[in-house]
Amino acid sequence: MKSANKRVAVIGAGISGLTAALRLQQRGADVTLYEGSNHAGGVIRSEQRDGFLLEHGPDCFVSNKPAGLALCAELGIEPELISTNDAHRRSFILYKGKLEPLPQGFFLLAPTTIEALRGASILSLAGKIRLARELFIPPRKESGDESLASFVERRLGREALDRIAQPIVAGIYTADPARLSVQATFPQFLEMERKHGSILRALRHNAKQRGEESKAAGPRYGIFVSFKRGMQTLIDALRAKLTGVDLQLNTRVTGLHLKGERWQLDSSAERGARSAESPKTPDPGPRTPDFDAVVLALPAHAAAKLLSPVAAELATELAAIPYANSAVVNFAFKREQIKHALDGMGFVVPAIENRNIVGCSFSSVKFAGRAPEGFALMRVFMGGALQPEIAQWDDNRVRDAALAELREVVGARGEPVFATISRHRGSMAQYEVGHLERVARIESLTGKLPGLALAGNGFTGIGIPDCIRVATDAAKALRA
Repeated sequence: MKSANKRVAVIGAGISGLTAALRLQQRGADVTLYEGSNHAGGVIRSEQRDGFLLEHGPDCFVSNKPAGLALCAELGIEPELISTNDAHRRSFILYKGKLEPLPQGFFLLAPTTIEALRGASILSLAGKIRLARELFIPPRKESGDESLASFVERRLGREALDRIAQPIVAGIYTADPARLSVQATFPQFLEMERKHGSILRALRHNAKQRGEESKAAGPRYGIFVSFKRGMQTLIDALRAKLTGVDLQLNTRVTGLHLKGERWQLDSSAERGARSAESPKTPDPGPRTPDFDAVVLALPAHAAAKLLSPVAAELATELAAIPYANSAVVNFAFKREQIKHALDGMGFVVPAIENRNIVGCSFSSVKFAGRAPEGFALMRVFMGGALQPEIAQWDDNRVRDAALAELREVVGARGEPVFATISRHRGSMAQYEVGHLERVARIESLTGKLPGLALAGNGFTGIGIPDCIRVATDAAKALRA
């Protein structure tokens, strides 16, 4: 930025807004950070309860994207980082009602060796033969984007899609693979097809180069990291750094106005903490003083509502990015109540199993310090793009449905020590076919408005490191 005293409003205090505010503060801007709820961090929230460490949102992030670890180093919280449990770095897929290990030697969607394919217990003989035929299927001639379902079925077969790709993708994106853009989500597989003519040939080539033919097993578990005291560590460290930022919680921005090259905001403050028990008390304040710039660190649909009176075309493009609802249920049990060995990170559930859950993390196994000795902590995921109605059920129905699944799948007996439910409405962006083209149009339209930048998970990455990177870029974009 040309001036060290520019006034910037950042709207939304999730990981994206907090990061953008930090970067702007570091460049000398006068930053006001608005958050409609009573806490910063967005979906990231950890809770200590009776010796358990509960994650109400994401429980980790990936270390192979540099922005996350770089921010941790900058904040001085690198020593707090922990990796997944070395002893149980594997996961399961529900197959005809039983948990089967995610095949050894698979990299996400496909096997790296013929031996890995032979050992895939979740595929029938016909499914294995079809997958092996991928070596002889020519690359797609058409240009342009393609759905992940189309790509996987075309190259690997329907069974590989239903039994492997779909549940893994649901665990990452809570998405419908028939609508998900392969270009925006798994571009590396498109590059494999282009360069090697075959996914299997490319994976085998890459594995041999790295000497990892027998090591890859679905997710590379070593890249997932968290904090000793939970993901809240990152949020608390960011907040502590924002010494020069005016953070206004319980303050919802209700309108944006562009006057020449300066921005004005309408906001509605809510007195007291927001909760189901305490009704909101709007306190409309006067229009804010002018700002030189605005960062919208919001879901795309929320940014669209604010921008509609200012930039209708941009708002239309933003509103076209769909988002999924989800619910997370944390269950605490005595270890003796669970029949399953819990010798892995958790499991995912293919949609063809017709279950009410997307998957489950064995939290007390995945990371150290999540449950007292002799207890088990599990996080069940529900809703998503394929089951949007479930996230709308009332708490009792969500809890009972999740518990019923645990009784059948892992042999949970009796009542849990406790259960907590967290809902995330409209928080997970869905990168549908054509997403990257839409993002390019959004970037072009945003560039035509003075002092406006966008951040969040709706554009070029849904993970925490992606949000940090995008927010950093948003702050840099306000130089002009």
